[in-house]
Amino acid sequence: MKKTKQFLGKLNLPGADNHALKPTTHRFPDGGLYRIEIPSVEGPRVFREVLEAAEEYRVPIHRVSQGSGIMLLTRKEIAEMARIGAENRIEVCLFVGPRAPFETGAQTLTVAGKVIGWQHRGADQLVYAIEDVRRACDLGIRSVLPADLGLIWVLNQMKQKGALPKNLVLKSSVTLPAANPATAKVFESVGVSTLNIPTDLSPAQIGGLRQAVRIPIDMYIEVPDNFGGFVRYYEMPQLLQVAAPLYFKFGLRNAPDIYPSGLHLEVTATSLGRERVRRARIALDLLEQYAPRAKMSPLGSKDLGIPEV
Repeated sequence: MKKTKQFLGKLNLPGADNHALKPTTHRFPDGGLYRIEIPSVEGPRVFREVLEAAEEYRVPIHRVSQGSGIMLLTRKEIAEMARIGAENRIEVCLFVGPRAPFETGAQTLTVAGKVIGWQHRGADQLVYAIEDVRRACDLGIRSVLPADLGLIWVLNQMKQKGALPKNLVLKSSVTLPAANPATAKVFESVGVSTLNIPTDLSPAQIGGLRQAVRIPIDMYIEVPDNFGGFVRYYEMPQLLQVAAPLYFKFGLRNAPDIYPSGLHLEVTATSLGRERVRRARIALDLLEQYAPRAKMSPLGSKDLGIPEV
């Protein structure tokens, strides 16, 4: 294995996971080790309920993300989410659609075919996805959530050529996770701003990823059931040690899958949003007890994809 590890080293990749749990020196540009993300904020009403819960539970929120897709929000709803985000200096990250499960193809319905995930099928669907991003950006959104590596590359090219805002955050989806340092490096090279990883990696494995890339890592601390259902609150200090800067994300175990959401599920979505904030408070209490010196990023940092309205 020696030659293989040496070759990986020449590529600036680790030859092993971070079994020694060597601390990382990387930080957010503001010096912070971690930020808080509340996922599955499916519309303006859910967003407002999440903010109300955040005030009640004293939970700072840096980013909210949505999973049903830009295409399933009205222009008014997108604009309202952008306005709420801008007023509260919170990044608003919207999922790109349509994707493979929205199409008429049957592969995504098969056991083996689910490997296609939420990618975009064919050139037409790629165009639709780009149009979805343009629509969101025109309404003030500055953070999107793609699940297709080719789309990420195109969006980054558009940013560089001025066809999209240069400060647009490209947050790779947990349905397109980087499971090893080489994949993480590829994602970073094509323009991923913030990196989702598999929900079940060990601290040593996540620490190995960190050695390969500088971009922030998105990490579910409580994982939705359809991604494993893990509850990893007590690991937070160790994860910060080896993998900062991190976005701590709070899904919910024992919760329904509400994608795609809408008025028919809004009451459920708001209840789930409030509970995610409550869970974040529990996790923060533990973090403050066991890692009291861990620095959280200040709210409203310049590198966040805060809407511009």
